[in-house]
Amino acid sequence: MEEHVLIWADIPVTDLPRAMKFYGHVTGEKIMQFPGMDEVAVIGDPTSDTSVISADLYLGGTPSKVGPTVYLNTHGDLDAMLARVVEAGGEVERPKAFMGPMVGWIATFFDSEGNRIGLQQPGDGTE
Repeated sequence: MEEHVLIWADIPVTDLPRAMKFYGHVTGEKIMQFPGMDEVAVIGDPTSDTSVISADLYLGGTPSKVGPTVYLNTHGDLDAMLARVVEAGGEVERPKAFMGPMVGWIATFFDSEGNRIGLQQPGDGTE
C-alpha cells in the first residue's frame, strides 16, 4: 500500500448545499452529507466499502484564498475538470501548467466559497 503524508483535507464553506453542488459537478463524485453530522459533507460515499474519501466540506471555518492549497486528483483529465470548475461558477486562478516530470500538470482555482484549490495530473514523461 502506498503511503501519503497528506491523509485528509477539510475544505471550509459558508453555504454547504452550494459547495456540495459545486464539488459534485467539478469532481464528478458523489457528495454526501456525513451521517449524523448536519454541518459536514464528504466527497465520496461514506456508506460504501469501496469509496475512497479523502476530503470533506464543513461549515464553521473561514474560506481563504491564502494559506495551504489542497490539490484534487483529476484522474488524468485536468482539462475537463478545469472546464467544469468554470461551468460550476468557479474562477481559474492559474491555468494548466507543466511543473516538471515529478509533479506533472497543475492548475488552481477559486471555488464557490472563495477557497483556493489546486488540481494535479501526473505527466506522461513526454513533456
